[in-house]
Amino acid sequence: MTMPVSDIAFTPSVKAVQVRLGSRQHYAHMEERDGWSDTITPELADFLREQDSFYLATASGDGRPYIQHRGGPKGFLHVLDDRTLAFADYKGNRQYISIGNLSENTQAFCSLWSMPPKPELKFGGKPRSLRMTLSCSGASPIPNTKEGRNGSFGFM
Repeated sequence: MTMPVSDIAFTPSVKAVQVRLGSRQHYAHMEERDGWSDTITPELADFLREQDSFYLATASGDGRPYIQHRGGPKGFLHVLDDRTLAFADYKGNRQYISIGNLSENTQAFCSLWSMPPKPELKFGGKPRSLRMTLSCSGASPIPNTKEGRNGSFGFM
């Protein structure tokens, strides 16, 4: 049996708390039906193309969390296929906390939302730097629309 996509968030300890506080049965039913989608639908791709910001959460190797805003022009977040997103990583304050964290802990989480009626979107995965791919191929899947881009990241 494959792991439900919800197990990314609903770890055994989270499920234990859900049992103790009375919400586990609801989420178990959700998992038994369809659960959460793990693919990017055409409608979701349209939503993503319209976004000009999201929040990226990373953690250091010893687990210290960090959340950082990522922004750019509409379209800086690209759908590469039905399971992969990429975004331009523009220079900011040059602290490089997210990039440093990802060098020792490859888990990350992103959160996007818009005002109703559209739902929020959360996704997690192991981002990988596309910098080497970009420098080798000479072609970026992400247009360089802003000076000072550090590189690009793919989220799979």
